[in-house]
Amino acid sequence: MKQTLVTVLALLTLLPCGLQAQPQDVKPEEEHAGLFLVQVGGKYGYIEKTGKLAIGPQFDCAWEFSDGLARVQIGDKFGYINKTGKLAIDPQLEAAYDFSDGLARVQVGDKWGYIDATGKLVISSQFDFAVDFSDGLAPVAIGDKYGYIDKAGKLVISSQFNLAGDFSEGLAPSKIGGKYGYIDGTGKVVIKPQFDDASGFSGGLACIEIGEKWGYIDKIGKLVVKPQFDGARAFSEGLALVEVVDTTVGPKFGYIDKTGGYAINRQFSEANDFSEGVAAVEVDGKYGYIDKTGKDVIKPQFDDAFGFSGGLAWVSIGGKRGYIDKTGKYIWEPSK
Repeated sequence: MKQTLVTVLALLTLLPCGLQAQPQDVKPEEEHAGLFLVQVGGKYGYIEKTGKLAIGPQFDCAWEFSDGLARVQIGDKFGYINKTGKLAIDPQLEAAYDFSDGLARVQVGDKWGYIDATGKLVISSQFDFAVDFSDGLAPVAIGDKYGYIDKAGKLVISSQFNLAGDFSEGLAPSKIGGKYGYIDGTGKVVIKPQFDDASGFSGGLACIEIGEKWGYIDKIGKLVVKPQFDGARAFSEGLALVEVVDTTVGPKFGYIDKTGGYAINRQFSEANDFSEGVAAVEVDGKYGYIDKTGKDVIKPQFDDAFGFSGGLAWVSIGGKRGYIDKTGKYIWEPSK
């Protein structure tokens, strides 16, 4: 569960149907438009929070709504639908990703560019790789170096980094030579390259790796939680998921607060970030949900489980996926 910049960029190149870059990374309700992805008879559609079918299953593949549009696949081409299920951008793209900051990255031939919500190519396909916009900037690769463009397509931070991450809370992790540091929106190095890996800031802290152990720094680069974990995630709702590998029992997951102390002791075989006050955790091969005190609120019973968003969570049993509410009641029975 290491949250590395390398891992994030690799996951962005190919995402399974319906899933995000990280299963834990759920979208706020205002982003997914109150519509939830379902699969019926091998086709994808969307339901309302009540479980009522809103957009009938008709797509070969589909993803969550973002910026009011959802990416769908028909045959081997990608397009986008609006909240009524009407095609807003016809399926014509070879590769496409979710909208972020009003633009979506697309691949044309072997180059990447960006379209707007009408489907117009507003930043021409010219990059060897591209990442979503955040805070008005997007990392792009030209040859084997990364820089950043603005929403007009102008290269505002020159191509100079071996790897470059998203901006969050005004800073972005970047790799120069063999080490990671952080830059601001002008490209100025504000935390010098010194880490073996690094992730974005959340709640004023970022997880970093030094010598195969993970800890946390603040926005001036000061170590707040010393590197001691075998894996770490960003803070979410005040707690961060961490992993410690025990040589006798294997990896165990728990949650720390911003002082580095355990709020929930490491005890889980797998675990996800907190969202809407609860987190999915694995106990004895099954997933359930805990609150921030570590108390079971939905007993372990699922083969897999995702974070809550808009009051619902996606769970899996026997290869079928459904939605539950905060009481554990099915709103949509598992289907495939």
